[in-house]
Amino acid sequence: MDSALHKDIKNVFTDSGLILDDKLLAECVSICQMYGLDADSLRFKVEAVNYRATTTASEISRITMETLDVVKRQIQASLNKDSTKKAQVNSKAFVTAQVNRTRLPPHFLKGLGPSMGPTAVQVKQEHMGDLGPTVTSTIATSNVVFSGPPMNSEAKRKRAYRYMYEKISERSEALDDIIQDFADLVRAHYDIKNEFGDPSSVTDEEVYVVGRITHDIDTTSGAKLAESSIFIESSRYISSGSRVALRFDPAVRLRGFVRGVGGTGIYPGCVVALKGKNGSGEYFFATEVLSIPPLKPSPQAQGVMNPKMDPLSGKTAASMMVVCGPFTVDADLGFRPWRALLQQIKASKPDVLLLIGPFVDSTHPKIKTGDADVTPANLFKVHFQDTLKAFLTVSPASLVLVVPSVKDMMSSHNVYPQPEFDPNLFAYHPRIHLLPNPCRFTINEISFAVTSVDTLFHLRKEEYFKRGVEFESLPAEANDLPADGMANLCRHMLLQRSFYPIFPTPPDLAHEVNLDMSHSQDLSMVNDELELDYAPDILITPSRLKQFSKVVHTTTAINPSFLSKGSYATISLAPLATGKPVDRIKVDIAKLENPTATTSAATTAPPTTS
Repeated sequence: MDSALHKDIKNVFTDSGLILDDKLLAECVSICQMYGLDADSLRFKVEAVNYRATTTASEISRITMETLDVVKRQIQASLNKDSTKKAQVNSKAFVTAQVNRTRLPPHFLKGLGPSMGPTAVQVKQEHMGDLGPTVTSTIATSNVVFSGPPMNSEAKRKRAYRYMYEKISERSEALDDIIQDFADLVRAHYDIKNEFGDPSSVTDEEVYVVGRITHDIDTTSGAKLAESSIFIESSRYISSGSRVALRFDPAVRLRGFVRGVGGTGIYPGCVVALKGKNGSGEYFFATEVLSIPPLKPSPQAQGVMNPKMDPLSGKTAASMMVVCGPFTVDADLGFRPWRALLQQIKASKPDVLLLIGPFVDSTHPKIKTGDADVTPANLFKVHFQDTLKAFLTVSPASLVLVVPSVKDMMSSHNVYPQPEFDPNLFAYHPRIHLLPNPCRFTINEISFAVTSVDTLFHLRKEEYFKRGVEFESLPAEANDLPADGMANLCRHMLLQRSFYPIFPTPPDLAHEVNLDMSHSQDLSMVNDELELDYAPDILITPSRLKQFSKVVHTTTAINPSFLSKGSYATISLAPLATGKPVDRIKVDIAKLENPTATTSAATTAPPTTS
């Protein structure tokens, strides 16, 4: 075993351009044996030490015995820290808290049994495939039952992946897998018997193709997609990944689209299904565009009861408030809009408060220029940690859901998709649920999909709208607006089953989203392992575009805009007996009267019902 380990270490370090003499190699073997590491893990730790000692990211210092001593000290310190935490947890497990009930206010004791108070949290585990349990929380006096993403250690580890290590091969495999998944979907939906064709191959007869829309020019130029510059590429499995120009018949037919749309939006990254032929080898001539099949409605929308449903879920009405950052205006870091709204939040006591970042915005002018008197950590503590805990104290039946942004300075992972905040930020508060970005969760059997990235604005900037002749159209759902531009932007996300279907990111907007396509499975609205193969009932996607609430297919799409613009949303969830989710949901887009007011109290204009 020693010789095998010796060989592995030598090969791994040599492949990485790191030189080890016999003495260093022997020390590396000793470290691996002592701490149970493999060769790759040791290399990562050595590189981390050497990178910090250099001035450029591409330079690696020469490995010395001092380097390995530092690695050993770091490993030992980490082990000591873990041991201390485990000891503290074990000791706390035997501590029973004593509460003097005579000092509680009378309304806290009303109707309570001898051992339970209204703020007690009941948590149960539900099995979610192979990823382990997800947590469903019920507050004793709350009107809501919340079920979120899996929070076991393995699920958290996968979400907190190591970024800046994306390989081209991994990215291309992820992109290929997306095309293959859509090819299977289109084949089954339209009952296509023949194999999909290669759009770059010359054919005499029309064939069906599935591929990704791309730009034919240098994407760094920032030029918008035009019909003369559209290319299509298929997967390596279908056509060896070849790319060819795409041209549309002037009377191109639109098959399977919602009646009244009148055309189809095309943008870099979207997967399309086409019928046509390549007669010259220079371009694929499309005579028919096949709509991607829509996601099936949620089980509740289909009238299917969840056999695992909590008995308390959806029995009573629930209120929800959605507030999206930035939470302060560009002129200062006083968080005046947030302080003004907080007074109303404390007064109304919503059952659920959903906060979407950025909380401390890295792009804020005063932070970018260093013109700030306090640290980001202190800003977050004063304006969010302390205030949210105070709110939960005065509203013992409420839950707070927190979704980060890639622009959050309090997040150590600024790549999209993004894991949840470190639970230490709120000291593991039982009624503050930290969620990844993007995420899906349910409240009272209403399914939510949430992201903090401004996908709608990116889509609007990149979209090229191609009109055509509709046939075999699908009827629009009740309240759906097929010709509405904003609704169609949300339709793109739902049809592509992605929180961010654009690829690559627009060059002039790349600073807003650091996209990691090799982890695109976390950007998908569909997750077979978690049995999420249906459309969300509510899609929340904050954007600088005009705020709205619209029905798309069976999904209520909401853009609450930003609190820095004085805008937020309230959602009322009627009881389960009311009917389908779309009938249970009522959305109001509200405006702060003066988002920069310095008064401590907040007043709001009458909410606008959408």
